[in-house]
Amino acid sequence: MTITLITGANKGIGFETARQLLERGHTVWLGARDVERGERAAAALGARFVQLDVTDDASVRAALATVDAVEGRLDVLVNNAGVLGADATDGPSALRVFDINAVGVVRVTEAALPLLRRSANPRVVNVSSSMGSFWAVTNPERPEYGMPLPLYAASKAAATMLTVQYAKSQPGIKFNALEPGTTATDMTAAFGIGRSVTESAKTVVRLATLDPDGPTGTFTDEYGHLSW
Repeated sequence: MTITLITGANKGIGFETARQLLERGHTVWLGARDVERGERAAAALGARFVQLDVTDDASVRAALATVDAVEGRLDVLVNNAGVLGADATDGPSALRVFDINAVGVVRVTEAALPLLRRSANPRVVNVSSSMGSFWAVTNPERPEYGMPLPLYAASKAAATMLTVQYAKSQPGIKFNALEPGTTATDMTAAFGIGRSVTESAKTVVRLATLDPDGPTGTFTDEYGHLSW
């Protein structure tokens, strides 16, 4: 049985990723900040719920301690929780966006490392974005070129770099980052764009189900390698 923890999984891509991994036989722990919404989502899927706020060290430690007490290990961690941060570009907003999109990756990953090291095939999937790619945002032929989201883009660039650094420092664990594709979620509602979460979650699932000889330290989308 593969034990999987997904952050920010009460809706959107995280929720759909949980659904697809449950179909593949994973035991899925659905992490969410809001207890009521998280429990409702977990019940709808048949997943296990754990309260997890990626901006709160105590919450993160408690969540991983719960998984440890029940499962004794973790095979897959999906760092999915994120915010767009399009309201303002100022100091408080920057701190909030980076705390969730980048520092949250560090908090959860560090707490999860002892459990991941007990797995025979540990994998960490970081849901990043092509908005964090210098190549994409400076290419006039790419949609990212015309999307002024400085805090989101910078925080996702940090999340991708964290992926590479973890892959180098933790050679026994696969770390991969991905661009899931423009998806119709609460995050993109203001733009009126995006495809179904079903399609985007497939890319997350692919990395969450890598074989032991799979790659590490990559940044990809559904078509393959993404330039940085």
